[in-house]
Amino acid sequence: MSLPPSPYSAGAGRLLVERAPAKVNLSLHIIGRRADGYHLLESLVAFAGCGDRLSLDPGRPLGLTVSGPGAEAAGAGPDNLVLRAANHLMARRPGLVAGHFHLDKRLPVAAGLGGGSSDAAAALRLMARLNGLDRNDPAILAAAAATGADVPVCLDGRARVMAGIGERLSPPLALPPLFAVLVNPRVPLATADVFRRLGLPPGAMRDAAPQPATPAGGCDGSEALAVLARARNDLEPPAKALSPAVAEALILMRDLPECRLARMSGSGATVFGLFDDCRAATRARRLLAAARPTWWVRATVLR
Repeated sequence: MSLPPSPYSAGAGRLLVERAPAKVNLSLHIIGRRADGYHLLESLVAFAGCGDRLSLDPGRPLGLTVSGPGAEAAGAGPDNLVLRAANHLMARRPGLVAGHFHLDKRLPVAAGLGGGSSDAAAALRLMARLNGLDRNDPAILAAAAATGADVPVCLDGRARVMAGIGERLSPPLALPPLFAVLVNPRVPLATADVFRRLGLPPGAMRDAAPQPATPAGGCDGSEALAVLARARNDLEPPAKALSPAVAEALILMRDLPECRLARMSGSGATVFGLFDDCRAATRARRLLAAARPTWWVRATVLR
């Protein structure tokens, strides 16, 4: 199968740039565990206004450099999900034009914000733009799934429910803007350790309430909060057991007078709080930053 000509010639030197927004698990219900060890889940996912920045220089060989506060933790080696995504795509479409990636790593690493997965999705979007591929091209979708369970939901960065092991995605959801504060105590928390502490044996299913349905036609902020209040994050208890800082972050967030809902995102250690408007979120950010000046704290909008 022949590929369409690239809209960029090698050596043109024009940088392509994509944002890699933070992924926030507004809920995370663990349904069970397959016999092969993979956990089954249902999760309502939204994307934040803050995140990383990834650029691609088509005039240079395939490679990766990383800068920013999270550069050292993210690393620029072959295990970085940006390079893994690019290599998975090129393996499925020989002859694709690549280039040199540069990642401005702003999100904390191992934080439950899907930073690496969002970076990988941004790499695939950049490769699609460079080579004139549609984002829904089968090779793009297959490369996303091969790179990591969270990469497919990050491809277009819209709110969805993800299920199974992450491969089943609902249509995009019409969530209202949710005004949030994200706080990370700068304590990395490995996903594998949190799932191990959950202690669900292979082949087991959990008897727990399912993910509540989000209105298909959209909802306002109060309705969204009512839906989220009936949800939960099943990884909060094991995460708090492994990292007391997660428990501390949740207590601090829930004690804020204007916080409507506080919960951990993903496998932690980031905690989010939801507020009525951007002014309340800004006030909360200031209070948290003053109380814990060494922590990573951001006010943002989830969409």
